[in-house]
Parts: sequence; structure tokens; C-alpha cells
Amino acid sequence: MLLLHGTPEDANTREERESRTYALLDELGIPFDRTDHPDRPASTMEVCAEVDAILDVHICKNLFLCNRQETDFYLLIMPGDKPFRTKNLSRQLGTARLSFAKEEFMKQFLDLYPGSVSVMGMMNDRGHQVTLVIDEDVLQEEMFGCHPCVNTSSIRFPTKYLTERILPALGVQPVIVHLEGE
Repeated sequence: MLLLHGTPEDANTREERESRTYALLDELGIPFDRTDHPDRPASTMEVCAEVDAILDVHICKNLFLCNRQETDFYLLIMPGDKPFRTKNLSRQLGTARLSFAKEEFMKQFLDLYPGSVSVMGMMNDRGHQVTLVIDEDVLQEEMFGCHPCVNTSSIRFPTKYLTERILPALGVQPVIVHLEGE
């Protein structure tokens, strides 16, 4: 894995969701670094640690959640090393019994699959069916790392661009929460 800069030359031959991510970043004038790891999908903590080291960033844990009735959906972005406690988040969101949402809803709303969940999938939620929830600790980091809607590449850019450019361009107003650590 190498540290690369900007949109790959072969972006038009990659998966459409990945190409759309690069197009959005370019359209918004957001400089970014990336690493491609097609032979090592970031599906284990070992590979994620390698990616983190190359990008010099902590890629966040991304959880796609829903309420018991499967009527409210949430994309939670939190530090990877912080434990997830449903009760704490449910209380802050004013909803009961959060659980992991089904893959079919992830595909329907975010055009994503397990292992590739990323804030960049919010660009595919044109009906604003998913509420973006961000742990406040994520916003304290200088750089933000995520997948470009596939888990065979990873990107980083200044965190301020997430809140100041990307989310406003998508019409997304995140809910900021405080999740307890250990």
C-alpha cells in the first residue's frame, strides 16, 4: 500500500460508487490523499491498522443502525477504539432500542454494503432517509479518514472539509453526540 494523492487516473473504471466519491471531492475542491488496497479489503482490524499507518489517520467506526420498527435509520461515525453502547446513544437520540439495520436498507438508502460503510455514502441518500450521527471526538481530529464507498481504497482529508463543505453540499445536518469511552 502506498500513499497517493487525489483522484486515481483509472477512476472511471472503478466501481461507480467509488468514482462518484472522487467526483464529489473534486467538484467541491477538496484535496485528499488515498491508498488503494484491492488485494487487502479493510475488513479486519489488522488491515485497518495498516491503512491508518499509511494515511496517518484513524479511520472511524461506521455503524448503520435503525430503531425497532425499522422506520428511523442512522449512520453513526465514532472513533474505532471507542466501545459502542446502544443505551447511551438511544437516550441522546430520543429513540428506543437501536440495532444494526439490515443490509437491504444500507443498499437502498446509501448504496453501500457491509465493510464499505462510510460517511461518503450520504451522497447517495437523496431522500434524506438516514440521519448522520457523529461522536464529538471525531470532530476533534485534524484529519478525517474513511472509505470512498468501497473497502478496497481509503482516503483522508482535513476534518473541517467534512463539516464545512461535504455535508452542507449534501444538505446533511449531522447530530453530534457524546459517547462514553471505557
